[in-house]
Amino acid sequence: MSNEQDVRPGVELTNRYLIRDGVPVVPISGELHYSRVPRERWAERLRQMRAGGVTVVASYVFWLHHVEHRGEPRFDGNLDVGAFVDACVEAGLDVILRIGPWVHAESRNGGFPDWVQEAPVRHRTDDPAYLDLVREWFGQLAGNLGGRCSPDGPVLGIQLENELYDQPEHLVTLKRLAREAGMSAPLWTATAWGGADLPAEEVLPLYGGYGDGFWVDSDAPWDPTFRDHYFFSHVWDDPGIGADVRRAQNIDAAAGGPRTPSALFPPATCELAGGMGTAYHRRPRPSGLDVATVAHCKIGNGSAWQGYYMYAGGTNPPSDKGVQESHATGYPNDMQRLGYDFHAPLGESGVASDSYAELRRQHAFLAAFGSALAEMPSSLPDVRPNGVEDTGTLRWALRSDGDSGFLFVSWHQPHVPLPTYRNAQFEVTLGDDTTLLLPSRPTDISVGTLARWPLRQYGLDYATASALTVLPGDVPTLVLTAAEGIEVEISIGGEVRTLTPGLSPVSVTPSLDVLVLDASTARIAWVCEDGGRRLLLSADELTWGPDGVVSARSAATPTVHVYDPAARTFTDLPLAPPDGPFITGIGDAGITEIRPAGNAVPVAYGKHDGRQSAPTQDVFDELAAVHRVDLPDWAADAALDALIEITWAGDIAELRVDGRTATDRFWDGARWLVNLRDAGYHPGAELTIHILPLATGSTVHLPEDAHDRLLAADGQLHALESVRVIGRHSWTQAQGLSDD
Repeated sequence: MSNEQDVRPGVELTNRYLIRDGVPVVPISGELHYSRVPRERWAERLRQMRAGGVTVVASYVFWLHHVEHRGEPRFDGNLDVGAFVDACVEAGLDVILRIGPWVHAESRNGGFPDWVQEAPVRHRTDDPAYLDLVREWFGQLAGNLGGRCSPDGPVLGIQLENELYDQPEHLVTLKRLAREAGMSAPLWTATAWGGADLPAEEVLPLYGGYGDGFWVDSDAPWDPTFRDHYFFSHVWDDPGIGADVRRAQNIDAAAGGPRTPSALFPPATCELAGGMGTAYHRRPRPSGLDVATVAHCKIGNGSAWQGYYMYAGGTNPPSDKGVQESHATGYPNDMQRLGYDFHAPLGESGVASDSYAELRRQHAFLAAFGSALAEMPSSLPDVRPNGVEDTGTLRWALRSDGDSGFLFVSWHQPHVPLPTYRNAQFEVTLGDDTTLLLPSRPTDISVGTLARWPLRQYGLDYATASALTVLPGDVPTLVLTAAEGIEVEISIGGEVRTLTPGLSPVSVTPSLDVLVLDASTARIAWVCEDGGRRLLLSADELTWGPDGVVSARSAATPTVHVYDPAARTFTDLPLAPPDGPFITGIGDAGITEIRPAGNAVPVAYGKHDGRQSAPTQDVFDELAAVHRVDLPDWAADAALDALIEITWAGDIAELRVDGRTATDRFWDGARWLVNLRDAGYHPGAELTIHILPLATGSTVHLPEDAHDRLLAADGQLHALESVRVIGRHSWTQAQGLSDD
């Protein structure tokens, strides 16, 4: 990247893909902020990310978190970024550090400490006075990293700044300052959305894609910039990301319209929606399928790098002033003071959401077929949708090298329902003028279908089920997943055969077995990439590290099945139970209202730039109902790592332990999960839930079901319906025993 200092053997970047040790790869990066996650959870989260198919961990480095007071940098506890890099390496994951110095990330001042924000300098420019501050910070950061961020260190890439649109020379300066401080990496990146003007050849442009967002006005309809991500396209820019902050700071995006990928670099992303944050005025709640559809379309579009924001949620560090983006600090959104769940695949509590399993299947596909897929450009059909309002034209794309490929179908979007697509049949002409017509007779495409059908793979002409993985063996096993309502066909030499999904493979040629999982079984499928690649089935949470030893976590006795290609069947994976007594830790907590909510809460607490503001802490404390929660004794047992699942309704809730707020939540109708250990719960602690009612006349934007519930309330909505306690045991794959 315009230099020879950062070359790392085994890492190459072409204008089409990344190469690792001579093999093209499609990296999968997931955002996890080490300073928003307890240090004792890092290893666990990283194992969860690895089991979800993530290969690269990305993290912002918050200047604000580290140097709240000038001259007093902190790198202790969960601020030890060097130790975090070590934990990633131990988990077998690459690292991208997004060092800013301005990062945004819904943080106060965009991540600047107050003393930097208040300094008489021209921020985010080459003003020498500002660069002196940056030089000081980069030196402190480099000192903690201690050589880990160097050409031969474990850090794969460095992102400079964030959402900087019109100062390419400043990015070059930041690159120089990072190097002078002792930080470098083989990849340098920058965000490219909003028509950003980036320095040619100096940084890898990275894009994003959010299917919804908290940053538009509460009364705004589903924005075209969001809707566009549910279609196949070769336009990678997203002018909507950060548009509210640009407007608030009077920053214009660079002229010239949406930016398409540079001919020098492959199309890559760092901010596909892993979920969506919650602002006070607007509270989107994406489903797992919403998240998976955007990611699926990007793969079909030709993505060479899948990057998610967020992949793992967290909790903001406590601070008297608050470290969140807020109206009080001039930002257009009031964000939660502590909770940063982001509806991510791994939420604030560390529990997997629906999107985790949806994305896991895509990542297994990329692990198995990514080296071939990287060589396959994307093509769009002759007949395409005529805009984001088109709900009648089928959405599909092809990735092919001219000889083989994958056909991608996407038929889902939120908010505006799609009809069942009738009588679909696809015609694909390959480079040797061979034409494939599939399926053999037209089929209906059900709403919610995401498909990636293999073409000319492993001796097949085609299959009308999605490729998941290939299991090694004397005879390899191609694993496919069926879609609801679509008959599974395979064609070999022009002869079409129908397969029935099940748990037993079919020998389709002497050199290939095919295993077809039905849609429900596919949802509990895991592919362990441990050098040998194993297919596991379990409804419980599984994790593993580089050694491939599987752990299962469950409130009951977990069940894990592993596929044995030699025996051509699934067998039980032997698991060793946890030490100590076994407690079936699921039950309801006792709830006592110890103070009622205030009557007739206001419809609004003020506005900023036309957007509703969250109430102050004093107002919240005055009007919120207070409920004491009584938990069973075992809830404080660290070995059970208990959660509480809170079913509630209202405006804002806080969970407090001995009077200290551990986390908070704006209500959007979603379940609220809190890890008791992370919240600081201990034997004898007082646990209280404080709920501020929501006035029925409030104009905050809610998901449809939550909005309907609000309208049905009598004046104001306030409910604490249940608190369920869930204790979980961890089981580990028994050593010294064969999988069968």
